[in-house]
Amino acid sequence: MNIPKLIKVKQNFKREHIEDIEKKVIEEIEKSNLTIKKGDRIAIAVGSRGIANIAKVVKATVAKVKYLGGEPFIIPAMGSHGGANAIGQRAVLEGYGVTEEYIGAPIVSSMEIVELPSDGIGNKVYMDKAAFEASGTIIINRIKVHTDFHSITESGLIKMCVIGLGKHKQALEIHRHRIYGLKNMILPTAKQVLKHGNIILGIGLVENAYDETAIIKAIRPEDLIVEELKLLDYNRNNMPSLPVTKLHVLMVDEMGKDISGVGIDTNIIGRIGIKGEDNGLIEIINIVVGDLTTASHGNALGMGLADFITKKLHDKIDFQATYENVITSTFLERGKMPIVAPNELIALNYALRTCGPIEIEEARIIRIKNTLKLSEIYVSKPVYEEIKDKDNIEVIGEYKNVFDSKGEFISF
Repeated sequence: MNIPKLIKVKQNFKREHIEDIEKKVIEEIEKSNLTIKKGDRIAIAVGSRGIANIAKVVKATVAKVKYLGGEPFIIPAMGSHGGANAIGQRAVLEGYGVTEEYIGAPIVSSMEIVELPSDGIGNKVYMDKAAFEASGTIIINRIKVHTDFHSITESGLIKMCVIGLGKHKQALEIHRHRIYGLKNMILPTAKQVLKHGNIILGIGLVENAYDETAIIKAIRPEDLIVEELKLLDYNRNNMPSLPVTKLHVLMVDEMGKDISGVGIDTNIIGRIGIKGEDNGLIEIINIVVGDLTTASHGNALGMGLADFITKKLHDKIDFQATYENVITSTFLERGKMPIVAPNELIALNYALRTCGPIEIEEARIIRIKNTLKLSEIYVSKPVYEEIKDKDNIEVIGEYKNVFDSKGEFISF
């Protein structure tokens, strides 16, 4: 098959971002008037997402808590990630640079939880035991549009109060209700954690379309819900996107838990991988994924969103970790195995052969690094002709073959 050549273009998005991350964290904590008594043990909850500058944010938070007289320690705030075990969850944090040596505080990783009063909301409420027994807990998380559902609150501090701080047991409690649980049970459960737990501060992070930190905001627990909604609106209005809504093939160099909770951001590709929930706003016939990031630790949740993957990706999958995450979520489609091709070139060949009666020169193809990095992308001629006159599009290359002699992607 005569594979089409692609041309690299640049999408220009709004790029407000923070230069001095640690200084901004400290300024925000100071503005919050956080009070810590000398000797207070303060748990700092950190999640399993690949958040820009997360190690710097955590390090600055630790430094400020120490300055105020507290004794900080880090807890992994994640449900079934890291294989749903203490060792794996510690490894996830360390993979993001949140190590004891760098941040200057111990990591206390355990799956032990305590049950909090539910006050009749209809489900049980849990909290990490080490965090609950501390003098106070600070939660740190990125606020963004969720990849599973759309509701009043989505991914952020509110959700971390529940599925993060509640560990694997809380994840099971919410996820067993599938989409209903995510849309309707997280907010009331978070209110119980805020009421009966010991949350003293939330640090909300919002990223721009370039995967850079645009906003850092320290939020008192009583203001958490209202302020998170404002930050979620900012994210929703500043997300990156593909320049077109109809494609024959989308080629993705890499997927992974550090890119999206589902490996591939569903808001970018228009596939949610939950029966009855796909939004239909983006039409992509076939998706090819080439690799799994190292920071995923073998967790290939989301591979079911692709139609074709490479043997390289397949051989990196830790099926136990992947299946625990998939089964906990209850969205089994996301864990199903796509067709495995020897390399990216053959995967594209398979994808083009199965997208219907099209002439190869008319194939609408886009290649992206991953669903976080959409500024520089490769496009086929039909796509380029559609987007070339847009104000935010800039050509930065010539038409070329994007595969090397081994049939693998050339460097982006």
